[in-house]
Amino acid sequence: MRKIDAFFLEHPYYGVARMTDSLNLDLGYCINVKRTRRLYRLMGLQTIYKKPRTTVRDLKSYKYPYLLKDLKIVRPNQVWQTDITYIPRARGFMYMYAIIDVHSSKILNWSISNSIDKESVYRTT
Repeated sequence: MRKIDAFFLEHPYYGVARMTDSLNLDLGYCINVKRTRRLYRLMGLQTIYKKPRTTVRDLKSYKYPYLLKDLKIVRPNQVWQTDITYIPRARGFMYMYAIIDVHSSKILNWSISNSIDKESVYRTT
């Protein structure tokens, strides 16, 4: 645990798998991923990494009212909604845009892009 703590202070961005490799290859220990994960949990270590900032609100902008509040949705194609989901990858994120029918919860159309911009969303429609 002392070796993990010292190595983690130098490399706080190392996850469990990378720390296991470092302990095995660099320091000569024979340790598996499960044990490293248990020791991380026991020591309270948490990897530092860049988290996605997918929602950044502008406090000055107008907040629109929810217009479907009292609407009864009783048939398909009565109301559609959109959804943007980020997919983590090794180098950044991919974004999936989807158009969903609210009544049946089916995805009507979708597209994937590596950036959030108007053109990507327009390609979905």
